[in-house]
Amino acid sequence: MPEDDTLHLTDPRAMRALAHPTRLRLLGELRTRGPQSVGMLSELVDEAVGSVSYHLGKLAEHGFVREAPECARSRRERWWRASHARTAWEPLEVLDDPERKAASDLLRRAVLQRYVERLQAYLDAEAGFEPEWVRGTASSDSLFHLTSDDLVELRADLEALAARWAARSDPGRAGSRPVALIYHAFRWPQ
Repeated sequence: MPEDDTLHLTDPRAMRALAHPTRLRLLGELRTRGPQSVGMLSELVDEAVGSVSYHLGKLAEHGFVREAPECARSRRERWWRASHARTAWEPLEVLDDPERKAASDLLRRAVLQRYVERLQAYLDAEAGFEPEWVRGTASSDSLFHLTSDDLVELRADLEALAARWAARSDPGRAGSRPVALIYHAFRWPQ
């Protein structure tokens, strides 16, 4: 799946569907690990097979995932894959539509909670990592005084930085491990 393969959300129903914590985890696992069977996903997210099937159906209904029958080893096995490498939506585009704004906010808060969970999982596991992996770990924040145009430029710089490192990413490279880059840039509320 190419890194520029992005699903651009505009439908508030799709935003609300993705905002469910289990669905976010399922989509994340499919993007990270590639195609998986319902049983494999059930183990990964610690949910019943029936629940996983239901949530995959909801994700498929909105185009986030699709079946991968070519991976099945039998007719009983159902495999799924992510339909896109990324999901994006523009907060600016929803400001004038209360339904879309509410759905966007719900999804953004669910994604933020998922980020927090992932960072907590890292912190729980950090003591077991080799020192060379802990050496590159970073957590920081900065407060700048910028114009709205500066903030747009900062966003473009962050997206370009992420794209540059995504191009360098290779899960098959010797010694490589998954690395999460999470960043936020926003006007500080006063």
